[in-house]
Amino acid sequence: MKTTQRYAFHHRLIQLVRFFRGREPIVLLGLLMLTLAVWGFIELTDEVLEGSTDAFDRWAVQSFRHPNELDRPIGPSWMAEVGRDITALGGIAVLLIAICTSAGFLAINRAYRAMIVLIISTLGGMGTSLLLKSWFDRPRPDFVPHLSQVYTSSFPSGHSMMSAVVYLTLAAIVAPVLRTFWLRFYVIGVAVALTVLVGVSRVYMGVHYPTDVLAGWAAGLAWALMCWLMARTIVEKSKPPVS
Repeated sequence: MKTTQRYAFHHRLIQLVRFFRGREPIVLLGLLMLTLAVWGFIELTDEVLEGSTDAFDRWAVQSFRHPNELDRPIGPSWMAEVGRDITALGGIAVLLIAICTSAGFLAINRAYRAMIVLIISTLGGMGTSLLLKSWFDRPRPDFVPHLSQVYTSSFPSGHSMMSAVVYLTLAAIVAPVLRTFWLRFYVIGVAVALTVLVGVSRVYMGVHYPTDVLAGWAAGLAWALMCWLMARTIVEKSKPPVS
C-alpha cells in the first residue's frame, strides 16, 4: 500500500515538473496579469459608459487646480512647465525616438527577432490606441482650461496607453539582453515610473479624466504583456533543441 502511494506521489511530482518545464512560473504569472489587465479595462469601460465615474472624475481633475482659479494648476508656477515636459514623454514623437533607438540597440546586439517583435508590437499598440479612442469618442474635460494641445477624444488616454505599450514593451524585450538582475530590474523600474508619470501629468494638465488614464494603463499593460509572451515564445522556438 505504501509503495503504491509512494509511486502515485512520485508520478504526480513528475507531472508537475513537466508542466512547469513547458510553462515557466513567470509565464503563468504573465498570463494571470494579462487576464487581470483585460478584465480591469472591460470593467472600467463599463463603469465609464454608465456614467458611474463622472463625480469622481470631475473631483479628481478639479483637485489639481486652485479652488477659485480653475485656470491655475496647484503647486508653484513652474510646475505647469514641468507637467508639459513630462507629458511630452508620452507623445508620439518621443515614443518613436525611443522605439528607433531601442531597435538600433537590439540590432547592434544581433537580437534581430527581438527587434522585429519590438517594432511590430509598439507600432501596433500605438495604432490600437488610436482606434480605441475613435471608437469610444469620449469628450475631454471641459470645466477646466487645458494646459496642453489635444486633437483626439478622451477615452482611453492615448499618452497613458502608448507610454505603457512602448516603455513596458521596450523594458520587457531589452531586459533579457542585459546580463545582471539589478540592471534588468532598473530598466523595468524606469519604464514603470515613466508610464505612471505620464499618466498623472495628463490629469494635471486637465486634458484627461483619471479613468481615462487608468483605462490607458490597463490596455497598455495588457498589450505589453501579450507582446512579451509572444516574444518569449519566438525566442524559445528559435533555440536549438536540447539533446
